[in-house]
Amino acid sequence: MDRLVLALNPGGTSTKFGVYREGEPLFEESVRHLPEELAALGPTMNQTGPRRDLVLAALAEKGFDMSGLAAVVGRGGTFKPLQAGTYRVNRKLLDDITEGSTLQADHPSNLGAPLAWAVAEPLGLPSYFVDPVCVDEMIDEARPSGHPLLPRKSLSHALNIRMVAYKAASELGRPLSDLNMVVLHLGSGVSVNAIRKGRMIDTNNANDGGPFSSQRTGSLPVTGLVDLCFGGGYEKKQLQRMFLKEGGLMAYLGIDHVGEAFARASKGDAEADLVLRAMVYQFVKEGGAMAAALRGDVDCVVITGGMAHNGWVVEEITKGLSFLGRVMTFPGEAELEALVRGVLRVLDGIEEVRTYN
Repeated sequence: MDRLVLALNPGGTSTKFGVYREGEPLFEESVRHLPEELAALGPTMNQTGPRRDLVLAALAEKGFDMSGLAAVVGRGGTFKPLQAGTYRVNRKLLDDITEGSTLQADHPSNLGAPLAWAVAEPLGLPSYFVDPVCVDEMIDEARPSGHPLLPRKSLSHALNIRMVAYKAASELGRPLSDLNMVVLHLGSGVSVNAIRKGRMIDTNNANDGGPFSSQRTGSLPVTGLVDLCFGGGYEKKQLQRMFLKEGGLMAYLGIDHVGEAFARASKGDAEADLVLRAMVYQFVKEGGAMAAALRGDVDCVVITGGMAHNGWVVEEITKGLSFLGRVMTFPGEAELEALVRGVLRVLDGIEEVRTYN
């Protein structure tokens, strides 16, 4: 077979796209969007048409023949809670996104499914989204936070997490549905997951808690947080930026790159050394908590995301969690590949396509 799939991943200032033949990339590209141009469009969903046009222009410039495509897939966003899997884009989803009441956050990933539809529909092709940010398979005990006004929400890097879980299962020679794993996705935000028999039964929401990362604060002392919000002289948007974009390494060291922080620590910077060790300590601690959620029945620990490229980070996590079993590493965030793999699982009959309703 020789199926071609176009994958689309909209981000804050770019749209990444790639064409894959049977899971292997023919090419991957990225088109940039000027912040002022996006701002001039108004609501986020108004970006669908302009982003589509830029992607189509880039494909035409490469001389790519769209008639050869079998499907188009876009990243899934912060929709209402959904099971993991691959979904066909339908009118119900598009209407819900446009109406906005079911969205859990305003995020560029919400554009992925409408963008895939906008490209595929005129060509008579099916469009999909795969393992969206809102994958929610949490067990009931994981939902209460400590106050009924603040339930825990399942928002995570599900797309990459599920892909590396499949890869780990393949290396172990067992189906994912038979395995229990702790998966640590380490990027600008951190998602640490407990996977039981293939289901993501618990996760930290990187925006709301868990370990701090290169940009996000993770969990914070509650009483101090209240004092900061009401007595620190900050506006809401300032605090949101402080916690989600300027926290973690950025807040302590003024940088958000682990490699640079490690270089500083290696040259004797005591603060950089402490902050790095504290961050990894929190990764390990959260991983241990997820192992406890699995009652200690863990087949493997998987490390992924951008920080997994750093050998020291991987080594320290391995030291801390190897008592649980085999530790496997899949560096990076191959989201385009993950999207395509999800579509191929459906086309190959390995999974049934899901319906959004």
